[in-house]
Amino acid sequence: MHDVWLGIQRTSRLFYLMTTADPQLLANIRIVLTRTSHPGNIGAAARAMKTMVLSRLVLVDPAVFPNSQADAMASGAADLLTQARVCATLAEALADTTLALGVSARRRDIVSEVLTPPEASIRLLTEAQAGPVALVFGNETSGLSNEELSLCQGLVTIAANPEYSSLNLAAAVQVLSYEIRQAWLAHASWPQPELDAATGDEMERFYGHLETALAELAFLNPGSPGKLMLKLRRLFARTRLAKEEVNILRGILTAAQEAKQGTNGARNHGAE
Repeated sequence: MHDVWLGIQRTSRLFYLMTTADPQLLANIRIVLTRTSHPGNIGAAARAMKTMVLSRLVLVDPAVFPNSQADAMASGAADLLTQARVCATLAEALADTTLALGVSARRRDIVSEVLTPPEASIRLLTEAQAGPVALVFGNETSGLSNEELSLCQGLVTIAANPEYSSLNLAAAVQVLSYEIRQAWLAHASWPQPELDAATGDEMERFYGHLETALAELAFLNPGSPGKLMLKLRRLFARTRLAKEEVNILRGILTAAQEAKQGTNGARNHGAE
């Protein structure tokens, strides 16, 4: 009888959690697959998502899509493929997100914060209260490039066998989707995000402005800006910027550009 009562308590608690957890949080979490080589992996990833009630699938420059292999591997999750958004670039896919976490088996210097799947799930669900967030998966063979990781604010690693850590793309999506769902079921409410974070599009416009201003100020070699800009991206990804902070920094850049132009104008006027 005692065991039966414990079972009823557990069932009641699970039912309570399932009925009070906010479904909008899951709707704000998107799974982004970049440069996917095999259409079957797209379908299998969609199936992995749907088993955990995730529905927002975004594809960045897939080699083949749509495709019958994707449909076959999706099984009962073909609706996720029909609704999937296809983007030309990762920047486009993350334009309206306030948090993007890249998934990789290898640590990269370009992203400073490394999270476990449970830690990443809590971070994503917390930030999803304010708007769209994303988990980003790389190409099956090469994973995420440094340029792609520079668009993310953190890295997620799965503690797999160190002697054989290569997970199939859909398997990695399944692991992260499961962790997200478990965290979602376990919390009826979440603390509010710590800041009104800038979106991916706002950050990309800031980085473009920063690169232009540094070149005009002769601080950056416009012929090879890549290495310095990647380091600056890592710096700002580590601190994360609020919308207001981005506006302040862009105001400073504009003032510096105008001062530089004014100096050049005065010199030119004097030469006349």
